[in-house]
Amino acid sequence: MIQPVKFLRVMAVTAAVSCACLVSAAAASMGVGTVQADALRLRSAASTDSAILATASEGDAVIVLEDAGNNWYKVDYESVQGYMSGEYLTISQKADAAIGYGKVNAGGSSLNMRSAPSTSSSKVASLADGAVVKIIGVDGGWYKVDYNGKTGYVSSDYMITTKETTSRGSETTAAASSSMGEQVVAYAKQFLGTPYVYGGNGPNSFDCSGFTKYVYAHFGVTLNRTATDQLANGASVSKSQLQPGDLVFFKANTTKPVSHVGIYIGGGQFIHASTNTYTVKIDNLNSGYYSRVYVYGRHIL
Repeated sequence: MIQPVKFLRVMAVTAAVSCACLVSAAAASMGVGTVQADALRLRSAASTDSAILATASEGDAVIVLEDAGNNWYKVDYESVQGYMSGEYLTISQKADAAIGYGKVNAGGSSLNMRSAPSTSSSKVASLADGAVVKIIGVDGGWYKVDYNGKTGYVSSDYMITTKETTSRGSETTAAASSSMGEQVVAYAKQFLGTPYVYGGNGPNSFDCSGFTKYVYAHFGVTLNRTATDQLANGASVSKSQLQPGDLVFFKANTTKPVSHVGIYIGGGQFIHASTNTYTVKIDNLNSGYYSRVYVYGRHIL
């Protein structure tokens, strides 16, 4: 069993940015964890009883954010934060690893990219707030990054991981929204096969709107309780513009505006607590029964 490793933060974060008055919403890194199991669960809390957020494969790299105690670590895996057992992680304070992408989150100020993981090292570039860089390693509280062909280091205190690959205007906003939608879909899929029960609020049983409400609550979003009332949540979106995580609504055999709701997962499919099979399942939105009774889409994120 790999024992928890304590790290000492060795950085002056205020000197890493070009302005002293910043509000940081990012989580600082402690190091890199490498998965040493065929499948390691990312969980919502430091317990094997908590919900599974994602599954990492052997050799995958995660950003270690903090020691959560009892040989558990809070980590960032593919832009999703959760907890992993330290028993199956090899943790290094410094390592090169293909982490993904990070976005500057410096409260409107620019962020210095430096030649070494130190505020006293020379400046390689100045990154605008919102700029997206490729994270290629971690060194304590610093990310090793690649930006416009240059390699350097930035303070992790002013970076957030992202699935975006661009930082250009509306493309950035759309990519961020899509990334969160994909997280919603991944979480929803954990409940495949869960029984449908009218009035079920989860997690052991759901009705259709109880399922959508429960899934979104995990991400801090409060939906109304019934399918009809959830029509008031979010903003209308056409069927052709649906994105993963959007709500999809159906109407059959009712005088109400809608009779059923699910979550679009992409590829013309959606996940829902089905009244046909009485389980949480995935169905096709573009053919068959549900294509005929589809009426609305709502963008929540």
